[in-house]
Amino acid sequence: MSLVARPSLADRVRAYVALTKPRIIELLLVTTLPTMVVAARGLPSGWLALATLVGGSLAAGGANAVNMYFDRDIDRLMGRTQGRPLVTGVIEPRPALVFAMTLEVLAFVELWAFVNLLSAVLAVSATLFYVFVYTLWLKRSTANNIVIGGAAGAVPVLVGWAAVTGSLGLAPLVLFAIIFYWTPPHFWALAIRYRDDYAAAGVPMLPVVRTLPETARQILVYTVILWAVTILFYPVGRMGDIYLAAAVGLGGVFTYKAVQLARQASPQRAMRLFGCSISYLTLLFAAMAVDQLLH
Repeated sequence: MSLVARPSLADRVRAYVALTKPRIIELLLVTTLPTMVVAARGLPSGWLALATLVGGSLAAGGANAVNMYFDRDIDRLMGRTQGRPLVTGVIEPRPALVFAMTLEVLAFVELWAFVNLLSAVLAVSATLFYVFVYTLWLKRSTANNIVIGGAAGAVPVLVGWAAVTGSLGLAPLVLFAIIFYWTPPHFWALAIRYRDDYAAAGVPMLPVVRTLPETARQILVYTVILWAVTILFYPVGRMGDIYLAAAVGLGGVFTYKAVQLARQASPQRAMRLFGCSISYLTLLFAAMAVDQLLH
């Protein structure tokens, strides 16, 4: 039974936008555009950048909407997600799924038509991995769900690189690794804060099946590996000193926050690390772009 009676057109529009998880899309774009600058060794074509960002946004939005479709049962059980459109009833499941599929088709067609086939295939492949590997399999079955499933969130850098060069190589793979190793500390910090929610929904996130100190130690391990991978990108990506300084400095701050959490694991410290992780990624990729534009 719907919890919302006769939603207005404005309510429905807002609900469809919410299905795409705009904040997550913003974070993906923060990594895509700087990657294109690095691949181009300067500013890429404005039209190419726009077409890539639009296509990437459509693909990510579609993936997020499909995720909400399949997760609507556990979203009802978690306080953090009980306001989502498929829980409140503003949107029914079937129209939400049609909307998600439409976004994916548009993403593929738009990227193929205005960017290239490789970027289109990569973008839609990320969606398939996110839905079938992470959402439908790993999320509800293993504490390693975000470690493996988070790879989907690392694909946008490959899309950005392929958009500029039409190919892939070692440098974009190291960029992929940066996002891959960033994701567990970022997400586990949030999962610590909402540990009870995930437990109530039966989702085996690491903080649910392990103690907080154990989770904090894993966060520290992945943060140190991330720091090393960002420094590795300096020679592999043929980056300049601006990037190297940012990688060393930002990595040091992020690691310090992880050490603090490991020394005293608490939801409050975890949320501070979560906020730091977003700023870290944004500043690191901004430094990449600045480095190449001033190199």
